[in-house]
Amino acid sequence: MDQPNIAQKSPYLVDVEAGKTYYWCACGRSKSQPFCDGSHKGTQFTPVAHTPAASGKVAMCGCKRTKGQPLCDGSHKAL
Repeated sequence: MDQPNIAQKSPYLVDVEAGKTYYWCACGRSKSQPFCDGSHKGTQFTPVAHTPAASGKVAMCGCKRTKGQPLCDGSHKAL
């Protein structure tokens, strides 16, 4: 299995609304990071849906190596 592209070596801090579904880019190719823009088409990657329970800021993974997709788990520190 191929590795996704590293979009950036730090998380994206984004404001989210409770109950709204966001689609996190898992391939690293999107021009709308950290969100999917369809650039994964033709790859084995698919976007990850995230529907937060509460509104506020979240840290979405930018390196695409997190074990807790789509949220950052600090994996970028090992790159």
